[in-house]
Amino acid sequence: MPTLSRVSTSEMEVTSIRLERDLKEKLKLLSGNRGYQALIRDVLWQYVEQSSGDYQPQITQDEIRASFEAKAERQELCALTGTLIQPQEPMLLGLTPQGTLVPLSLGSLSR
Repeated sequence: MPTLSRVSTSEMEVTSIRLERDLKEKLKLLSGNRGYQALIRDVLWQYVEQSSGDYQPQITQDEIRASFEAKAERQELCALTGTLIQPQEPMLLGLTPQGTLVPLSLGSLSR
């Protein structure tokens, strides 16, 4: 999940959150060079967008280089439409130019 710079850090408010030491260390490992605070912001924004119905597609249909059938093992969100894909539901995986596989709902590639 790429860091989306919504505002500069000088425009952000400082918020304190208590995290278990192990959780913080694992977040640091997962976040790589971008930092765990950016990762947490991304996760929180994704949750807000999914929960509020304000989903903005991550990619366009033209960016899908290839797709193949798959079965969702957990709930996923279609990268094109924002449609929820339920566990055990058929879906597609789309390959982006960056080599990333993104979840796609059936019919989301129809023109």
